[in-house]
Amino acid sequence: MITAAQLRAARVLLGIDQRRLAELSGLSVPTIQRMEASETMVRGNVDSLVKLIAAFDLAGIEMIDEAPSATRGAAGAAENQAGFGQGRSGRSIDNKASSRTRART
Repeated sequence: MITAAQLRAARVLLGIDQRRLAELSGLSVPTIQRMEASETMVRGNVDSLVKLIAAFDLAGIEMIDEAPSATRGAAGAAENQAGFGQGRSGRSIDNKASSRTRART
């Protein structure tokens, strides 16, 4: 599961707004808004959550578990090995972010 804060952080890492995330994930803007408005864990049906995670994965964003580890530190979202702004498929993702950073929640 991911938290609303992780969802917002991942979107910020990509430099995209809710409308663009909705397009990338195949979800509606109200669904994205509802997910981001969740108090802790993102609320939504399994299909919507899978689409959201898949969109972030293609964009090169990895959701980090809540359980801290020696190498990761804390829950959050981070760029994965695919490269910032470019998914594993090599498809470019429209983004405004210019630095390689990690967001922790």
